[in-house]
Amino acid sequence: MDISQLLIQAISGAVGGNAAGAVSKDTGLGTLGNTIAGALGGGVGGQILNSVLGLGGTAAASGMDIGSIISAFATGGVSGGLTALVLGYLKSRVA
Repeated sequence: MDISQLLIQAISGAVGGNAAGAVSKDTGLGTLGNTIAGALGGGVGGQILNSVLGLGGTAAASGMDIGSIISAFATGGVSGGLTALVLGYLKSRVA
């Protein structure tokens, strides 16, 4: 696990979580909740997606290049947005 990829995924996950919260205002977690859920989902989910899809394996060994940075942003943003949407939906159903 590369710490720079994890950091990029967490940041893009926070952005993705806030974007997902802005799209679905009725199931949002609030700004802070979307940021935290997105960052956690982006970091963890991004690492899982990278390992399942096989992204960034050689790039992480050779250093950061533009391809690994883009894949970290994409996987972190998508998984962070999905995490915020799922948690917001579950919160709205329980409450």
